[in-house]
Amino acid sequence: MTALSAHPGRSALHRFIGGYGQEIVVLLSIVALFVVVGIINPRFLSDTNINSIFAGNAYIAIAAIGMSMVIIAGHIDVSVGALIGVIATIAGTLAVNGYPVWVAWVVPILFAMAVNAGVGALVAYTRIPSIVVTLGMLSILKGGLISITAGEWISDLPTEFMIAQMRPFGIPSAVYFMVLLTAVAALFMRYTDFGRSIYAVGGNMEAARAAGINPERTVVGVFILHGLFAGIAGILFATQLQVIQSTVPPNLELTVITASVIGGVSILGGTGTVIGSTLAAILFACIGSALIFLNVSAYWLRAVLGLLILATVLADMARRRRVT
Repeated sequence: MTALSAHPGRSALHRFIGGYGQEIVVLLSIVALFVVVGIINPRFLSDTNINSIFAGNAYIAIAAIGMSMVIIAGHIDVSVGALIGVIATIAGTLAVNGYPVWVAWVVPILFAMAVNAGVGALVAYTRIPSIVVTLGMLSILKGGLISITAGEWISDLPTEFMIAQMRPFGIPSAVYFMVLLTAVAALFMRYTDFGRSIYAVGGNMEAARAAGINPERTVVGVFILHGLFAGIAGILFATQLQVIQSTVPPNLELTVITASVIGGVSILGGTGTVIGSTLAAILFACIGSALIFLNVSAYWLRAVLGLLILATVLADMARRRRVT
């Protein structure tokens, strides 16, 4: 009898840690931040601050779910920040112009899915690198938004439109969206044929094709899903404050991509989970809030995130070398 067979539970534990190692690291980092900063400044653990950390950044976590799927498939989208800005503006404009609330919520989401369907088709069928296509889309969306709206503020939003401000059972609705969508996406990626095909295409496109998977359809499909999550994120972003500024949120696309990568999604594709990206988005919010409560300049947040990205990518490269 081998040592491994003598301890069957250990092998199961090792498989779990191996499959969710990065997610566990991120979760422990969040817990450590809450404990350490809470001891130094107890106000960090106030209900108001915890609500701000989770509800105020839920839209980033939701956008990172779709981004994680795109990166797992072997691609990237640098236009997501601009798309969220456009979605928020469309939603707010519809709401203040008397359209039913459900129209102001649904139409922008359908618009996001249509835009990303076009992006996915260009990437899949013309073989233009996704970073090039999405850079072009970034310019189109950003330039078009500024040209049409001149950065005007949208105010007098209907109360029933403000879905992110609703608090069922005392918990902000954005938190429900974040938790539910993360769980659904995780199950979808793990247990559906399409979810598994995303991993297959990102890991080795030609091997996936040989196994009967259509990589082109998969790429278009994953971009459409990404548009769905970006659309929902845009609606939550539009409804978390009383006004909407018709501009592109600065550095939002970098934050979303960073959440996916630090959450354990390999920048080379083929591996990672959406749970990790959600945890990473929460970690960013915790770090940003902690810096404020520790009287450290918030500008250090970008430096910390840069270091985390480098460390995560280097760790991923080292892991891949060990496997091969």
